[in-house]
Amino acid sequence: MAIRTYEEYLQSLRAMRPNIYKFDQLIDDVTTHPATKRTVEGHGWAFKAAADPELKDKMTTVSHLTGEPISRYLSIIREPEDMYANSIMKRLMFNLTGTCTGGRCAGWTALNAMFITTWEMDHDLGTDYHQRFLAWLKDAQSRDITVSGALTDPKGDRTQAPSQQEDPDMFLRIVEKRDNGIVVRGAKIMICGVAAANEVFILPGSGYREDDKDYAVSFVIPRDIEGLTIVETRHPSDRRDEEDGFDNPVSEGGITQAFLLFEDVFIPNERVFLCGEFKYCLKAVQSFIMPYRSAIGGCVAGQGDVKIGAAVLVARANGLSSKVFNDKLIQMHINNETTFGMGIAAAACGKKHPSGAWQCDPLLANVNKVHVATLPYQTSVLAQDISGGIAETGCIPSAVDFESAKYGHLIKKYMKAKASAETRTRAARLVEWSTIGGGVPGCMHGGGSPDGAKIVIRLAADLEKKVEIARKLAHIEEKLEDPVKKK
Repeated sequence: MAIRTYEEYLQSLRAMRPNIYKFDQLIDDVTTHPATKRTVEGHGWAFKAAADPELKDKMTTVSHLTGEPISRYLSIIREPEDMYANSIMKRLMFNLTGTCTGGRCAGWTALNAMFITTWEMDHDLGTDYHQRFLAWLKDAQSRDITVSGALTDPKGDRTQAPSQQEDPDMFLRIVEKRDNGIVVRGAKIMICGVAAANEVFILPGSGYREDDKDYAVSFVIPRDIEGLTIVETRHPSDRRDEEDGFDNPVSEGGITQAFLLFEDVFIPNERVFLCGEFKYCLKAVQSFIMPYRSAIGGCVAGQGDVKIGAAVLVARANGLSSKVFNDKLIQMHINNETTFGMGIAAAACGKKHPSGAWQCDPLLANVNKVHVATLPYQTSVLAQDISGGIAETGCIPSAVDFESAKYGHLIKKYMKAKASAETRTRAARLVEWSTIGGGVPGCMHGGGSPDGAKIVIRLAADLEKKVEIARKLAHIEEKLEDPVKKK
């Protein structure tokens, strides 16, 4: 068993059946097509870093199943230190790529969620889902594959349950059960990093009731499975992110998101980990969001590191000292370390699950999600403020125009400041790209909406315990409760 090399990773993607489209064109090779190669290169940094003696320990660990070295992205969280390491790794990946490598983050979180959920089902129901899962995980670790994760359904009419939808395919569902597997139809949408993945781990998108049991399903599939069509959906406001030179400021990084369209796809039993057990769907989702919303603090802190550094580069290129922006830079650092530290705290205050997995504290994890929905945007505004109009307005000539035989010398002349025109432009383009361009990940709704997190916070905060503390301190004998609404 060995960690894959970067070239082996690229070759594994080239060997897959083309089933990804963009602008109504089939992408024959995701490793070279302009729409997908950046995200492949970004995700590939996990393999490059694993091969780097100075970074290896941050990217790899030891499998508790086999005792062999594996990628942390294929590991089970068993101690709070595993979560700390994951947050550190995700921050590092942002520093290396400049953007999101969510095709691995969501997959890692999904497999951890189903490690717990399959154990609970086997314990409660006598199923064999956990053993199926462990067999798949051992194989995934041995092949060192890249796994993305998919939860989000189209949802249709938000006021109706899945089984009440006018179109029953608005949530991914089981349409047929066979002796050797199941057939599914529907879609998963806004799924990150699929183009860079070997396999996709599917989770239910919500908690369901008995009437919706056909929608209670979890499985893992090869990304190129028959019957699955993938449409890349994310694209910048212009085509600069797909060009070479400083137009794409990060040569090996970029976000992609996709719609996964399932047209009667057959899933063999050994890859099915939940099939109709509707009572366990909410548990699966909860087991997903706790580590995800903890570790995302590390992701956005890494993103903030890039914004801070890029903003200072622009200021210095303009001839200004970073000390001029001291208060703003301090606030950017505070924003970064707030989300990073909250994620670490959520891990530290977690607890051991009977399966042996470690679960993050739900209150702190969801508080972190609310911070993640606000603080990175403040950091972006501050980066734009420090950098000036050249970075915030997007008013930067293209690399092609820079090299124009007719007027390129004039652009270089007028783009020059304290630093050369190219240096100033590269720095400004990185600020633009990371704050309003193709490098911006989904902080507001990535990993779930902040309003959803606030619901969990209300439920997990134990309001009445705090009321009781105050009542005793104030020596109040009378018990005061919320008034009951009149019908």
